Amino acid sequence: MQTDALHKAGCERIFDDTVSGAKAERPGLTAALEFLRDGDVLVVWRLDRLGRSLPHLIEVVSTLEMRGVGFRSLTEAIDTTTPGGRLIFHVFGALGQFERDLIRDRTKAGLVAAAARGRKGGRKPVVTDDKLKRAMEHLANGLNVREAAARIKVSKTALYAALKASQSDAPT
Repeated sequence: MQTDALHKAGCERIFDDTVSGAKAERPGLTAALEFLRDGDVLVVWRLDRLGRSLPHLIEVVSTLEMRGVGFRSLTEAIDTTTPGGRLIFHVFGALGQFERDLIRDRTKAGLVAAAARGRKGGRKPVVTDDKLKRAMEHLANGLNVREAAARIKVSKTALYAALKASQSDAPT
């Protein structure tokens, strides 16, 4: 069905992917993008065949535009080689940016609300207070940081960070 629609639209060369459009690695799309030259038009059956998301779709079409390559989606009747098609696509771009801004604002608001409730994001510390105390005892008994870290079963990098943090927390 898709191939027939592309042939009917006058496509001379068809590139096909058997993997999902949501996958980052799509050999057919990569080959098609490398094949395109200034003045060509990339035709897809549906928008979701080109981009994994609206921001990704906008990025791909903008890159094509900079290379002098047009874009056309048969199902959505978008054609960036026409003024109306470019307008519609730029409206999509504005909506995509609006969506990204909303997500960023919601994320910030969620982090602020969590902090107000005393919640801190990120991973739990690997070096607990008990492990830090035992590591300091090992160091005081003559072990080096690598050996002390091995004994408490943490990386030496994590132990160094915990030791540094404990020194900056100590009263002067």
